[in-house]
Order: sequence, then C-alpha cells, then structure tokens
Amino acid sequence: MKKLHFILASSLVFTLLFYDEDLGLNWAIFGMMQTALICYFFQEKFTSRLHLILVVTSVLSCFAFAWYGDFPSFFAMVLSIIFLQFKTQEPKLKLLQAFPLIIINGIASLVRIFMFSQYLPKRKVNNSFAKKLIAYFVIPVLFLGLFLIVYSFGSDHFSSLFTDYYLDIDAWQAFVLTALGFFISFNFWNYWIPEVCYEKNDLLDNDFKEEAKTQNQNSFSFLGVDFERRSGEITLFLLNVLLLVFIATYNYEQFFEVVQKSNLSSDTHERVNAVIFSTIMAVGVILFYFKGGFNFDEKAMNLKKLAKIWILLNGILILCTIIKNSEYVSFFGLTYKRLGVYAFLILAIIGLVISFVKITKQKTNAFLFNQMIWYCYGTILLCSFVNWGNLITHYNISANKGVEQRFLSSLNFNHKAYYDYFKLHPEEVEDKDHHKEGYVARVQNETILSKSLYFEFLDTNK
Repeated sequence: MKKLHFILASSLVFTLLFYDEDLGLNWAIFGMMQTALICYFFQEKFTSRLHLILVVTSVLSCFAFAWYGDFPSFFAMVLSIIFLQFKTQEPKLKLLQAFPLIIINGIASLVRIFMFSQYLPKRKVNNSFAKKLIAYFVIPVLFLGLFLIVYSFGSDHFSSLFTDYYLDIDAWQAFVLTALGFFISFNFWNYWIPEVCYEKNDLLDNDFKEEAKTQNQNSFSFLGVDFERRSGEITLFLLNVLLLVFIATYNYEQFFEVVQKSNLSSDTHERVNAVIFSTIMAVGVILFYFKGGFNFDEKAMNLKKLAKIWILLNGILILCTIIKNSEYVSFFGLTYKRLGVYAFLILAIIGLVISFVKITKQKTNAFLFNQMIWYCYGTILLCSFVNWGNLITHYNISANKGVEQRFLSSLNFNHKAYYDYFKLHPEEVEDKDHHKEGYVARVQNETILSKSLYFEFLDTNK
C-alpha cells in the first residue's frame, strides 16, 4: 500500500468510528487499527526486540483506554503508537526527536497537505485506459441518467423510487470529522523529517566519538581547563557541605520538631517542592561539569569523587522525602497528588542513578535524556494500567483516613468500593444528592463506540 492508501483508509475509519459518537471505545479501535497496519505492512522492518515491546505496549495501552477511557490511558496509547511508528520507520533516529517532530509536523502539515505531489501517486494516463473509462463508465452512466429523468416525469411511483429518501446525516459534523481524520492520518503516515534531524542525530549518541574524548569543552572561553576543573572541585565541595547542612536541618524539622497537624500539609508541600528543585539543579550541575573531554580527563578524579558524593547526598535527601510523604499519607490517607509525589521521587532517584552511571561509564549528556525518556514512558504506561482511584479508596478505607464522601466520590473508577462502603456506613453520607449513580447510568446507556468497558462490567446493585 502507498501512503495515500494508508491516509484514506485511516481517514474513512476515523469518520465512521467517531460520527455521532462521544469519545470512548472508538479511540481504542482506531489505535488498534493503526498498530495492525504497522505490524502487517512493515513487519520486515521489525529487526529488534524493541519493536516487539512497542507492539505489545501499543496493544495493551489500547486495551487500557478501552477499559478506562481516561486521559492517562489515552496519553499512553498515543505515545505507544507514535513510538512504534517512529522506531519502525526511522530506527536510526533517537526517540527524543519524536517530540519536536510532532509539533513541527502539526504546524507544517497545514501547508504540506496541499503539496499533492508528495503523497499522490504519479501515473501516466494512456489511451487504452481513457477509452475503457469512456466506453465502460461515462457513456453508460450518461444514458442511464438521461432515461431516469425521462421516466421520472412519466410515472410518479417510478420517481418515488429515487426521490422519497432522506439521508439523516449531519453534513457539518461529517465534514469536520473527515477533515480531522485526514489531518491526523496525514501526520501519522506522511510525516516530514527535516534534514537537520539526520545531520544532528549524532549529537544524541550515548557514547563519545574518539575525537571528542580529547577535547575539553570550556564553559567559559576566558578560563583555561585547569582553572575550570579547579572551579568545579571548589563548587561541588561547597555544594556538598551546603547539602549536608540542609539534610540535617531538613530532617530535624521533619522528624524531631513538633508540627501542628494543621500545618503538616503546607510544610510537606514546601519541602517536597524544595527537593524537586534541588534534584533538577543537581542533575544540571552534573551535566554542566561533565561534558566532552572532562569525562576522560585523568586530572578530574577529585571532581568525579565530589560529583558522586553530590549524587549520593541528593539520593539521601530524596529518601528522606519519601519517608516524610509516607508519614503524610499515614495522617491523611492517599490522594492522586501524593501518589504523584512518589512517582516523581522514584523517577528522581532513577535520574540520579543514571547520572552516576554517566560519570562512571563516561557517557554523553544525551545518555541521561535517552534513558530517562524510557523510564518516563514506562511510568505513563503504569499509570494507564493501574486503577489508582480504586487503590486509593481501598487503602483509605482500610486505614480509616480520607474517607469523606465528597473526596471518595471525586475519585475515578472506584464505584464498587464507594457503594459498598457507604451502604455499610449510611451515617457517614453527608449529601444524599451527591452520588455517582446518575453518571454510571448515563455512561452505560451510551452507544457501544462511546463506552468505556469498565462501566459495562460494573454492577453496583450487589
């Protein structure tokens, strides 16, 4: 199949799936179709285990969206299919380039759609084809149309066979969906990669080239290599001392100073924010000093030791914050935000570990970003597969923390646990009109393409 065939087929399916429907199962079916087309027509390009992994994650994320139909599962599905397409069609390009290319193509396609020569097949019209078209199609249709008009004037019943029909189609909605489907399909199957992406792709390699190993990249042109190396050692030594003091005061405030329960929330948020910025800046310091030949500088041993100590101390700070967040959860129960703090802190630890590996194994700065993109992608996948709302509800009920009706009703996909708890504890119902039954009934009455399968298997009457 040619690009045009993929674009037209995808556009047609998109219009049929979404016409007069809400967003639901149709997105999952559309995603599965795109995955199937890639697997069937480009299977000869599947040359590594990564392709198989991306096929599996694409299928699983489509099922996750079919089940939940929420934003995390939608985001995971879109990323999975885009990553699969990108690594199938452009295996040599680094995955980091996919994100700017999505933005670039989204803008450029507004013009590229009208460059028909780029995707319309080029065919030469020969005389035999023209003769067949005229003889077998144009002339018969012309005569048939003329006689239909004549016979329609002669018989009302005959005329009614062709006129007493009304197509109940929203022309505007069909046009918008067709245009949107064509735009999405065009970007997916006929994306454009600027030549600079190929030229600069080497800058995103994980390993240094041989010539780069002997080139010390000065951050400041007026400083020599020795001065900059010494500056880095002094800077990291002072930062380590400062961080030690901060860890001491941070932990004293967290675990030894008496804090009013009403202030625990704001204090915890402030400290978590401080740790977030500290971690980002810590990685930035590592990237600033360990670039180019500094990774292979034999005189930079002290700089490397101080950097490793810096990473270790930041790791200790993160672990202290995880303990504090756990204490916060024990007081007030779980929420989406508190789970998000756990996710970020775990990713921060992974980032520090990768930074440690970068220094030890003498990797490029791009190595850190190339690795972290996969861990972030894995986090998004995990978020799409797990029913976090139900997990929060069960934990809070078991711990008897955060079981207020309004809070539990604001969580997603916890309907069974929510109903079961308040049936056993009717005295805790604060607002009898504030319930989920109406929403569930409305969703279950949607057409099949607009549904989320979670609600189809939800029985709240038990």
